[in-house]
Amino acid sequence: MFIRYFIEIPRPMAEVEAELLGSPGRWLTGPARDAEARGRQLLAEVGFGPAHARVGKRVEIHFGSLLRFPSKTILPMSWKPAGLASLFPTLEADIELGELGPERTQLSISARYTPPLGSLGRVLDRALLHRVAEATVKDFLDGAAASFQADRAARL
Repeated sequence: MFIRYFIEIPRPMAEVEAELLGSPGRWLTGPARDAEARGRQLLAEVGFGPAHARVGKRVEIHFGSLLRFPSKTILPMSWKPAGLASLFPTLEADIELGELGPERTQLSISARYTPPLGSLGRVLDRALLHRVAEATVKDFLDGAAASFQADRAARL
């Protein structure tokens, strides 16, 4: 299954890219902490819904090698549920930054996943779980964007 979501950030791309690459633990949604494995693995809480009724799951996040193109920067990422299998699938994604102007950056995510639970999971995905996956990815990217905007506001 495929999910794509994007949001605009009112900041120069160079600033957002420096924060994206400099300290992933600062912009991940939920509590994140450095892990020992390869120095690039993080644990984060992902989910969706309002704070008082949030559905969430701890995931292990790994980042791949950065790809730079003239028009965009791509940071490959994967997450898998920590602990027992759940309704949250393993996800492969590309976080992309694209310059929309001198003071505007598009932050986007293109994600791919296979529903958990085999053929039953595929049926559930069509009925409900794809919307859960979309909401989780949207929440993740919205949280990252809010962090980038808050970092700039704190410096002004």
